[in-house]
Amino acid sequence: MDDHERQRYLTVYLNDHLAGSSAGAARFARSAQAHRGSEVGEVLTRLHQEVVEDRRQLVRWMRVLGVSRQWPLQLAARAGEAVGALKPNGRLVRPSPLRTVVELEALVLGVEGKAALWRTLREVALTDERLDPDVFEELAQRAESQRAEIEHLRRLAVREVLGRPGA
Repeated sequence: MDDHERQRYLTVYLNDHLAGSSAGAARFARSAQAHRGSEVGEVLTRLHQEVVEDRRQLVRWMRVLGVSRQWPLQLAARAGEAVGALKPNGRLVRPSPLRTVVELEALVLGVEGKAALWRTLREVALTDERLDPDVFEELAQRAESQRAEIEHLRRLAVREVLGRPGA
């Protein structure tokens, strides 16, 4: 594979993750707002700030690698995320308690994807002197920490919404 083809694949890969990051940041913001005033809301607000910083890191590394941003893809991802937020989850008028479970699952999956991105860039860094593998290792570890926090919240929500009372 020649360098031009590698750069093309890198552009597609990083823009796909940037689109996911844009949608994920919007989902974090919406979820944090929905849980404002609770412990879940506090955790999600803090994680939202970290996710926004992670997105900035991605944009920075895209610049270092000479990868241009594809805005239509980002807009489409944000629109898709907004449409997904309209799903009623068993209730039409009031918010469904199931929504918390579904949103936390989506956040876990998004953060797992981000961790995979950082691990991929760590591998790329082993052969590209423009990148520092240690930076990507730290970012991957932070993503794993974020995933663990969200997974804890998800499990609590599952027990509350879907668990058997008194069991």
